Amino acid sequence: MIEVGSTLLHEDVVKENFVCNLNRCKGACCIEGDSGAPLNHDELAILEEIYPKVKPFMTAKGIQAVEEQGTHVTDFEGDYTTPCVDTNKECAYVTWENGITKCAIEKAYEQGEMNWKKPISCHLYPIRITAYPEFDVLHYDRWNICSPACSFGDELKVKVHEFLKEPLIRKYGAAWYQELEEQLAEINS
Repeated sequence: MIEVGSTLLHEDVVKENFVCNLNRCKGACCIEGDSGAPLNHDELAILEEIYPKVKPFMTAKGIQAVEEQGTHVTDFEGDYTTPCVDTNKECAYVTWENGITKCAIEKAYEQGEMNWKKPISCHLYPIRITAYPEFDVLHYDRWNICSPACSFGDELKVKVHEFLKEPLIRKYGAAWYQELEEQLAEINS
């Protein structure tokens, strides 16, 4: 584990290669799994507030799921997640372009409708965070649907943390990311 500020990073986050390859996986992480995307408590009010701006970018099924279930739900483990279409299938906020999943929230962001990109768990994937009162633990969530991303990362020689620099800075700040890079430079020298 590598300690940076009040976080612990599993070594895989800085040793393994990863670059999303949407042309190969088609965004399967948005339509597979046991529940929707994990949400932080502070994201619940944001989803409520932005839903009217996101709705025009959503599919009819996604809108129906949100209208029936709400902008967020509680999963089988008691955690907050995005609602799903057809019970545990695709995230309600999924939209499609040329057979590839896109995020309706992110599309609204890209169109300047709001200044919130998407839930941090989505932005950080395949990093997952386990939050404790005094610190967070970041680990690399290995999933077979991401094997094209692993191969692409190997080809491009891009580590998980490098691929996720923007969301890591969004979550922990630029100084945190700089400290991570400095520690890695020390370790690798």
